[in-house]
Amino acid sequence: MSEYRGYTGRSLTLLKDCKAKVGDTVRITGELTYTGILMPRYEYNDDEHIVLKLKSGYNVGIKINEIKKIEVLSSNEIKKETLQSHPKNSLLPKVLLLSTGGTIASKIDYRTGGVTPALTASELHGTIPELSEIANIDTEVLFSEYSENLLPEHWKKIAEKLDSYAKSDYKGIIIAHGTDTMQYTASFLSFALAAFPIPIALVGSQRSSDRPSSDATLNLISAVRFVIECNVRGIFVVMHHNESDDLIACHLGTRVRKIHTSKRSAFQTIGGDPAFLILDKKIQKNLEHEYFKNKNYSPKINYDAHVVLVKYYPGFDPKLLTTIIELGYKAIIFEGTGLGHIGKTLYESVKKAKERGLFLGMTSQCIDGRVRMTVYESGRDLLNLGVIPLDNMIPETALVKAMWALGNTKNVDEMKSLMLENIASEITN
Repeated sequence: MSEYRGYTGRSLTLLKDCKAKVGDTVRITGELTYTGILMPRYEYNDDEHIVLKLKSGYNVGIKINEIKKIEVLSSNEIKKETLQSHPKNSLLPKVLLLSTGGTIASKIDYRTGGVTPALTASELHGTIPELSEIANIDTEVLFSEYSENLLPEHWKKIAEKLDSYAKSDYKGIIIAHGTDTMQYTASFLSFALAAFPIPIALVGSQRSSDRPSSDATLNLISAVRFVIECNVRGIFVVMHHNESDDLIACHLGTRVRKIHTSKRSAFQTIGGDPAFLILDKKIQKNLEHEYFKNKNYSPKINYDAHVVLVKYYPGFDPKLLTTIIELGYKAIIFEGTGLGHIGKTLYESVKKAKERGLFLGMTSQCIDGRVRMTVYESGRDLLNLGVIPLDNMIPETALVKAMWALGNTKNVDEMKSLMLENIASEITN
């Protein structure tokens, strides 16, 4: 029963006697008094504790032997929230907010204890009334998915939707997106919509919008302010720069990586500083060069997902490469060691892949620095086998670029040319 999810034995009996269900707001009196929302239990073998989520956002486990009284303050019945309508101000710029799901568009489901996609773009706007003082926000839901469930086909749908607004009167476009795969989506949009006429900002949060410690509000407000005032073209990821609430970073979509699982400052620009920083509502520009190398907008939205990212490690079985070839993949992006190396046990498989016409690109496992395959003999051997060094391109970005290139080229030579062309600042100077 979901209303007593995870509770068994003595704890279940106690909750039933007190008519308290998961999701109810309760007051528990014992040695101390706690008020909070009754949470599910996931430690199924433990029937000695009851879990509450406090107003602080943290959970506390209370031993049932210490409980003297449980009072139900409110039931868990979901009440439909009435969102305030926000009148348009003709003096403010227009911004489009698209929602794809993720933590920023989620709430805690206290019946399950998990974070679930629950907020529409309109609801997200409605929960942050400050947005109406900055811009006129139009909202639209594309889909409601955790970002780990997004596929290249979702990237294409997002790109097609954005392309339909290329000639609109919006000052900028915001995409609410889950953080787990945000860098992949940002990379694809950077290539597919190169030279898009207005700024696009992907924004997410590490903690859902209804948590007291949520970063959703500040990230979204900052993203809106950024697209209005930045006056540059590009695809950016807008997130907390550190754990404080006074500094927001705007990262290039092709140079950003999620580097922490849970911190609000989860994202970092690799190989340099964020393109922009927002401090006390003031935007500081660090971007030295234009984001897009070509200023003429000509969308190329197709893709071919027959690309695999191979992380080399000692003991890597060459048969895995053979399997990749036999499965019909058209490109392999290696995440090699150091300056761009893989073990010689893979050379025969690499040779076979080249003979089959696969594109073979080399990136590095190192966080920073460039691939230099002419320094050591092993690197030169790989060059002779047809492996293409991809400079300081981030492996994940190289993977996405290869998918995009495959979908928009006719042969390996054209793909090689595209992969080496610096299209959206994926290679830094």
